[in-house]
Amino acid sequence: MRIKRSVTRFFLALMLPAITLAVVGYFGAYAIWGNRGILALEDTQAELGIRQQQLAEVQANRQRLEHRIALMTGNDPDLVEELARTQLMDAAPNQVAVPRAKR
Repeated sequence: MRIKRSVTRFFLALMLPAITLAVVGYFGAYAIWGNRGILALEDTQAELGIRQQQLAEVQANRQRLEHRIALMTGNDPDLVEELARTQLMDAAPNQVAVPRAKR
């Protein structure tokens, strides 16, 4: 009987540390391998770099288009002629129109 009580006390005394260790282990593993853990941080940073590069390209394209719009509203005759030639592929007699790739 005495041994049974001793064993019971021993296991009851170990219960709290075991539960604490399990909870800490669970959250520790999630902090490393979870959806928002340390390993996922590297993937997120790589994706952020790609998105920032795409944003820079879109902003550069927008600035180019805003510049061309400003030229069109300023009635720039050279730009109007360039647009007419690219859209209509029209040229004067004895001229050859060569289409260019759009930038």
